[in-house]
Amino acid sequence: MKKRLLFVYNPNAGKGKIKNQLADILGVFTGTDYEVIVYATRGPLDAKRIVMEYAKENACDRIVCSGGDGTMNEVASGLMECGKDIPIGYIPAGTTNDFGYSLKLSKNMVQAAWCAVNGTLFPCDIGCLNGSYFTYTAAFGIFSDVSYDTPQTAKNMLGRTAYILSGIKRLYGVKRYRLRVRHDDVVIADEFIYGMIANSNSVGGFKGITGRDVQLDDGYFEMILIRTPQNLLELQEIVNALLTGQLNNAQIYSTRVNHVDIEAQEELPWSLDGEFGGNHKEIHIDIYKQAVRFLRDQFG
Repeated sequence: MKKRLLFVYNPNAGKGKIKNQLADILGVFTGTDYEVIVYATRGPLDAKRIVMEYAKENACDRIVCSGGDGTMNEVASGLMECGKDIPIGYIPAGTTNDFGYSLKLSKNMVQAAWCAVNGTLFPCDIGCLNGSYFTYTAAFGIFSDVSYDTPQTAKNMLGRTAYILSGIKRLYGVKRYRLRVRHDDVVIADEFIYGMIANSNSVGGFKGITGRDVQLDDGYFEMILIRTPQNLLELQEIVNALLTGQLNNAQIYSTRVNHVDIEAQEELPWSLDGEFGGNHKEIHIDIYKQAVRFLRDQFG
């Protein structure tokens, strides 16, 4: 029996840029030994729904998705929830495409399509926050939505500086969270304005925010917590640390984790892979090592 490839794409991602490439992408797929099933998503969680439907019935042998990181999140989450191990090819088509950058996928959509069917399998770690899966980042606080609100022109001109400045201008009246954070044998109780647990070389389109030498398959995510600055000097220390990538200082706590428990005094809103991830007072985060297999270039 011929193998089946399920191609799920978001027609509106990245201002619909996939529409002009769709025929060429499908041409790559139909030139293989796969029978190709094409599905265009119609709204939030539709990619997750269709992936789970096919996976549960063992109705496909490979899944290729195209869209932004949110679409990628839905596909990986669907497989994790139904416990199926089906290889995933990814054609980045969103605005930031952080996860595609970390996997070193081509920005050329046709080349990425070729890699999705001919690439090398790479087992990647997956995070889970209170039962909701995320592929590369869970965040709360002042910067958690900045990366998606900052104009692309500013990103191109200023790089990480635009990301940081966009958050700093919100400091007046910024929400502060009193948290108790526990990982391994370490307990931290303090007031924070931002936190992130990430497995990516890029967040919000900015490179190096999570530090150097991030490994996607080692069973650990990078955790960054920024304490509330009490004066301009402490604020300057935070800015300098973010600009230079020297993340461990009196104002920033940075480490690698595979499990984190967080207790908040009030509901804490989270962003998962750039999408709203709910409000939580008690947060349990686990990292599943090499849980989902992605296709990427063998030299990636």
